Amino acid sequence: MIVYEVSIEVDRALGDAYADWLRAHVAQMLRFDGFVAAQRYERSDVADDAPRRSFVIAYRLRDQAALDAYLDQHASAMRADGERRFGGRFSASRRVLREL
Repeated sequence: MIVYEVSIEVDRALGDAYADWLRAHVAQMLRFDGFVAAQRYERSDVADDAPRRSFVIAYRLRDQAALDAYLDQHASAMRADGERRFGGRFSASRRVLREL
């Protein structure tokens, strides 16, 4: 089992719209083979008056092969959807965690 973690910072003015879109986006991600579960978080250490809201999504995947298949076959289209809707008003970083 591995965790594919996506950290997102979005302009505060778009925060609610982004959170709504993110709910549907995560549901779509869970349809890909090997995606087992996902949990959405909003960082609690970001001040309420900060210019950006910060979200973290932790996807649990069956194995590295499932992540590799997603990255090869689906990642660019999934990322492009967010860019079309919110382009330039958010940033995302990703990391992969392997269970010990």
